[in-house]
Amino acid sequence: MRVVVLCSSPYSETGCAMAARLAQLGYVPSGALTLPAADKSTLIRKLGQWGLRGSARYAWSKLAPRGAAPQSQVRNPHLGPALRHDGRVLRNLTEVAQAYGFPIFSSAEQNSPRAIAQLRQWSPDLAIFTGGDILRKPLLDVPRLGVINSHLALLPEIRGMSSPEWSLLCGVPLGVTIHFMDTGIDTGPILLRREFPHAGDCDSLMELRNRMIAFGIEMAGEAVAALDRGSLAATAQEARGEDQGKDHGKDHGKDRQFFVMHDRLKAQAAHRLQQLRPAPLAGRANG
Repeated sequence: MRVVVLCSSPYSETGCAMAARLAQLGYVPSGALTLPAADKSTLIRKLGQWGLRGSARYAWSKLAPRGAAPQSQVRNPHLGPALRHDGRVLRNLTEVAQAYGFPIFSSAEQNSPRAIAQLRQWSPDLAIFTGGDILRKPLLDVPRLGVINSHLALLPEIRGMSSPEWSLLCGVPLGVTIHFMDTGIDTGPILLRREFPHAGDCDSLMELRNRMIAFGIEMAGEAVAALDRGSLAATAQEARGEDQGKDHGKDHGKDRQFFVMHDRLKAQAAHRLQQLRPAPLAGRANG
């Protein structure tokens, strides 16, 4: 099985961890296609998520010379096992590629003719998307089997952005879906779909998202191995009707796409997450 990884940045921990985890499972990528580190849309998105100070700390942890920054530091600690290699943490895609022996190609647009030509040269059976542009049909058609994505929600109930938060607000169980990508937004055929079992252990939305990303990487690796064996087939998505979706809210079956969540709604989602945490055990009365 020839696999390539599509990354939003050579410093994306998710992209690096996906490539490293595939190599650990015996599927060393045939190559990795990444947007440049200075991609404008990625930088704006991260500034919005982490703020200026958080983004600066992240950049320092990835760009500082080894020894100047804590080598064990990763923003998402649940990706640590995938990123550790020979006693150190792999901080960027170049280090992952050097450790496991695969090439990297950088392009300002993942859909560009140059990027597509490089993908064809690698002749992949499968591509795994970990972030970047909205992929167009010419790129989606290059891998023999297609391009898969790890979506941090159950499909088709929750499509689009801020998916863990919208799952909480809409009363849909938290989960991860591994699906083939098509020209729609999170509309492609489903390979694996599982509820996330550790929501009660998360004390913040950031912790929830970090755990779900790691959970999704493991599911993606499982999907790759099953596709290689020929033991996994995709099923088309179907909008869930009112009768099927009634336990998740009145509008659950309307097949909606969600967008970035306002901070006020995020606070409500965080409150819903706290309600999933187990109640503390009552102390025993003396005597």
